[in-house]
Amino acid sequence: MDSSAWDARYAATDLVWSATPNAVVARETADLPPGRALDLAAGEGRNAIWLASRGWRVTAVDFSAVATRRIRELADDRLGPETGRVCAVTADLMAWTPDPASADLVVLAYLQLVAGERRPAHRAAAAALAPGGTLLLVAHHSDNLSYGVGGPQDPGVLFTPADVEADLDGTALVLERAERVDRVVPTGVALDVLVRAHRPA
Repeated sequence: MDSSAWDARYAATDLVWSATPNAVVARETADLPPGRALDLAAGEGRNAIWLASRGWRVTAVDFSAVATRRIRELADDRLGPETGRVCAVTADLMAWTPDPASADLVVLAYLQLVAGERRPAHRAAAAALAPGGTLLLVAHHSDNLSYGVGGPQDPGVLFTPADVEADLDGTALVLERAERVDRVVPTGVALDVLVRAHRPA
């Protein structure tokens, strides 16, 4: 879907996604010391705001203006005087590139793109990592279409850990995890990609 479709989807309800952070994002970042974070395809900001509540300074990027407006509203509501820890940016990741080595953490949560768009987005995310920084990616796995529940039904925007590894080849990141993981949801079990990597200090 394009940004106007997402604008309509976000405008139609108070919250499309949960107010709490993604469980994998929360678990995988809990051991990291707060610094500068970049949340790409941030949606309504549930991960960005949670990270900010733990001391991170977060730039949350989404191509939906409705979503980024909601990020600002929710940050004001939930963070109070610390609302400045979240900067919401309306931008299309196909046209907007983060500054190189500008983040200690880059989160990509369910950014589902076709291969020709996915690879440059993943490589731009990798380039944004400062020395010692962590890249965390969670996405709907290709297997989810046949063996899982929910998620996009277009196989063209689904991928595997091996696809992400190929996308990151040559970026000098060190892979820590690249695997398929189960995510229990009310309707069954969804199958996700989990990739965690870091740039050596």
